[in-house]
Amino acid sequence: QATGPFLHIGIVGGMTLLAWPLASFIYRTRSTGLRVFLLLVFWAVMIALYLAPLGITSPCIMEENQLPPKPALVGHRGAPMLAPENTLMSLHKAVECDVQVFETDVMVSADGVPFLMHDEELTRTTNVQAVFPERAALNSTAFNWTDLQQLDAGSWFLERRPFPTVQNLSPADRKEAAEQRIPSLEQVLEAAKQSNISIMFDLRPENHSDYQNFVNVTLGVILQSGIPLQQVLWLPDGFREDVKQQAPGVQHVYGRKRLENEEPGLHVNLPYQDMSSEEIRQYRQDNISVNLYVVNQPWLFSVLWCSGVSSVTTNACQVLKEMKHPIWLLPSRTYFMIWIVVDCVSFLIIIWAFVLMK
Repeated sequence: QATGPFLHIGIVGGMTLLAWPLASFIYRTRSTGLRVFLLLVFWAVMIALYLAPLGITSPCIMEENQLPPKPALVGHRGAPMLAPENTLMSLHKAVECDVQVFETDVMVSADGVPFLMHDEELTRTTNVQAVFPERAALNSTAFNWTDLQQLDAGSWFLERRPFPTVQNLSPADRKEAAEQRIPSLEQVLEAAKQSNISIMFDLRPENHSDYQNFVNVTLGVILQSGIPLQQVLWLPDGFREDVKQQAPGVQHVYGRKRLENEEPGLHVNLPYQDMSSEEIRQYRQDNISVNLYVVNQPWLFSVLWCSGVSSVTTNACQVLKEMKHPIWLLPSRTYFMIWIVVDCVSFLIIIWAFVLMK
């Protein structure tokens, strides 16, 4: 969808150039049958290419005044290209990127403190192997909050460099990254409240035997934080009805497509591969908010922008923030003229090639 119109022009150009050696071969060969076969195949391919735009669709073939608003940015665990993921530094960097939602993952410690962590084990993003070597393989929820506060949650980012952007960090940012610790949900909610940024999170692991208690503890922290509940976007499906009763102001986001007779004002959060441009447009018409993840490349962001997606979850907020316009936008009439001109020029060049080689 992003490159279809331009790929078509390129392929037509390549096949047009192929007419020169083809004409030379046809005039040199003595086999009439082979000549006829090659000509039929060549022209069948060219006619198919000339008519290919009838089947080429791209969301960005539209008039300038039809372009939907730029999708809002959701920071995937904050701004993970600029700071260690799921840390307060990552949240602050996301705020600097004009991100509207901080997306994260929440777990609950053994003594009932909700904290930010994506992996079920602590080994990837902390120095747990150095601090608690005999317990390093345990689930994150097996540690109490006092233990978790002892862990370094930032040095790994500087050492492993998960993104090339790490090498460009300033000395001040490197120092701050090295000092990061695992934040509690309470700390993050306070930072989100001060920054006026929403928070969307999953509560993990959902297969835990004490999951209902995890939900209740997490809700308790949210309600006590004083953050406006409309800034909290709730992703977990487990015990969702209990959440609606205890915190009716929380915004519910669903990791699935809508059902028949779905409640109005629905929010969905899906991989970008799961939604077609047509579905996105239909959801937009039905006032359903669509967030797609994980979108890092400007070309992909452009296609989803043209399709009308509400927001995207991204690792590259600093890149998408700078985009004031999709990479390309082509009015249908302009594309029609380009298509016709390219086809006509190609046809004339092919005829000239055969006449000249003869």
